[in-house]
Amino acid sequence: MSAFFDSAWFTWGVLPVLIFISRVCDVTIGTIRIIMVAKGRKLLSSLLGFLEVLIWLIAIGQIMKNLNNIACYIAYAGGFALGNFVGITLEEKLAMGELVVRIITHKDARDLMEHLRKAGYGVTSIDAQGTTGPVHIIYTIIKRKALPEVEETIKRFNPRAFYSIEDARSVNAGVFPAKTPLARASYPIPRSGSR
Repeated sequence: MSAFFDSAWFTWGVLPVLIFISRVCDVTIGTIRIIMVAKGRKLLSSLLGFLEVLIWLIAIGQIMKNLNNIACYIAYAGGFALGNFVGITLEEKLAMGELVVRIITHKDARDLMEHLRKAGYGVTSIDAQGTTGPVHIIYTIIKRKALPEVEETIKRFNPRAFYSIEDARSVNAGVFPAKTPLARASYPIPRSGSR
């Protein structure tokens, strides 16, 4: 068995692949851990941190044993790059948490607010003064998975509205729909293009 581990095939083929896979795993876990830290999930981020460092130690240990193997360096760097990509992609697919959507519009936003309410979202509106005159500010907190549908609704009812989206670290109570049928719902598209 030791002959296999000492072979050129293992040193220049299998070992770099193992380092690459290890690095993809630990960086993916690290990316998710950072997101969990930002969301205040202490226990989950601690467990992910433990796994991340354990895998990293194994990978870096193999690098230190094979300092003259350039394939290991390339595998380590490549795994880091792909791990970032995989971690971000995975986080987007999981779509965890809630978002604060802030919509600012010059246009009367009653239809938009009414549609959001009928879809089950909590909506808060404030009359305010903007740089160019009076505006309406609409706030709603949504599940992250609902974002594409809510954005589509905003664009249909008021395509020139300014809106911003922020992560909500934590949410207490609130109004959320059981499902997010906004994009599939049938509703009239307003004719006015003003903001």
